[in-house]
Amino acid sequence: MTNYKTPSRRGFLQGSTALGLSAMAASSFASSAYAAPTRGGSLRVAKGDGATTDTLDPATFAGSFMVATAYGIHGFLTGIGTDGDIEPQLAESWEASADAKTWRFKLRSGVAFHNGKALNADDVVATINYHTKEDSTSAVKSLLASIESVKADGEVVEFVLDAGNADFPFTFTDYHMPILPSADGEVDWKSGVGCGPYKLVSLDPGISAKFARNHEDWDQNRGWFEEIELLSIADPNARTTAFVSGDVHAIDKLDLKTAGLMGRNPNVTIHSVAGSQHFTFAMSTNQAPFDDPNVRLAMKYGIDRQELVDKILFGYGVLGNDHPIGRSQRFFNTELEQTSYDPDRAKFHLKEAGLDSVSVALSAADAGFPGSVDAATLYQASAGKGGINIDVIREPNDGYWSDVWMQKPFSAVWWAGRPVEDAMLTTVYASGASWNDTFWDNTRFNELLVAARSELDEAKRRDMYFEMQAILNQDGGAVIPVFANFVFATGSNVVTGDQFSAHFDMDGERWMERWSFA
Repeated sequence: MTNYKTPSRRGFLQGSTALGLSAMAASSFASSAYAAPTRGGSLRVAKGDGATTDTLDPATFAGSFMVATAYGIHGFLTGIGTDGDIEPQLAESWEASADAKTWRFKLRSGVAFHNGKALNADDVVATINYHTKEDSTSAVKSLLASIESVKADGEVVEFVLDAGNADFPFTFTDYHMPILPSADGEVDWKSGVGCGPYKLVSLDPGISAKFARNHEDWDQNRGWFEEIELLSIADPNARTTAFVSGDVHAIDKLDLKTAGLMGRNPNVTIHSVAGSQHFTFAMSTNQAPFDDPNVRLAMKYGIDRQELVDKILFGYGVLGNDHPIGRSQRFFNTELEQTSYDPDRAKFHLKEAGLDSVSVALSAADAGFPGSVDAATLYQASAGKGGINIDVIREPNDGYWSDVWMQKPFSAVWWAGRPVEDAMLTTVYASGASWNDTFWDNTRFNELLVAARSELDEAKRRDMYFEMQAILNQDGGAVIPVFANFVFATGSNVVTGDQFSAHFDMDGERWMERWSFA
């Protein structure tokens, strides 16, 4: 077995090399330099999403409101640090067989759930089984499909996979997979009991949530606030007003048109973090006209990406190329030609589809991504020159993820990305995945996805991921015009540290445990 004792960078590098990973891929476990945090105080934060349909069922978590809630109240086997590396959480170490098919995670001792129940390996097994059971509709069911067996062995949990997976420990950083308390093999998610730094006091879906510090937390170097209130304010103007007036101490998803002006206030700090967040227009490839790959290509050539970077992101981002892998990720395809705005090419592909023009309805709302209605209107204008007639439908924010996304054939979507390529591609683009919002099914892509996961030769993996990005670019059902920075604001009395996780918005949505008052 290859031993992963995560506090040691050298040990991790040696273990990663045994699995065929480069030193660059393994990188450091060193934490960033934080200003000394202080305990106490009540923090109020406003998020740009949240819906009345939100529940405490982790299989259904969607949007930053519930992601932040998940990381605040729950514990996870592994986590993503501010440097982008994997770090130990409830699992204090792990080891893999030489072929990366068998993984053993040693649980941390002395961890208790908020109700006093001690964490044990049976809780981990029950949690995994909850997501993988036959009737599960969990968003991570496809991500866990390679698990052939999971069993408790004292303080160790052993996973046997159907093939090697060098990135397997990253799987458990996903916000859908908090470890839940269990009894007789059944998990309890309804109570909101976790083993994180905060206890859930109340949840009013689509409105607010309240949290109190877990004084018995296993890690006393986190969870600095005494209490936290999280508000759902989808309207960017209302959210900004709440922040400027001092009603809240931090907000996400800034109105980028006014971010620069806001930053002139000496009591405000604007943070812009480049990561793998991207905005998409998802086409249902199982419905006409998007079932024709030529129509999909026409839609991709019909959008002016640079215009969106300039007028929607105001420079806080870069061009996207119709695949979800960010430029900073290990296997980003540096050789793929950038798809550019070309109305004549759009007309050509419509003609190849036997069409002179095409008319489609595009659903958008700020819940989809900030500025998505304006982006859809710009798309409408540029696509019209290529024979594509877009009817922009402004949808309500509340219920967008339950009533519009994956329900209507063309919609605006935001994705925070995932720490490794396999997690993103498996969650959203694998055939049959619960969150495959384009309903896309490409045989070659699916074959490569499985093969790349178990390929331990770095060069071969690179070639496979390069090809998968090229397939998505040419055949996939998502128009991905931009990668957007995470842009959020904090008051001058909030201590955040000088390095942020780019895993999700607002410090990887682990601000509850990392930030404090000055």
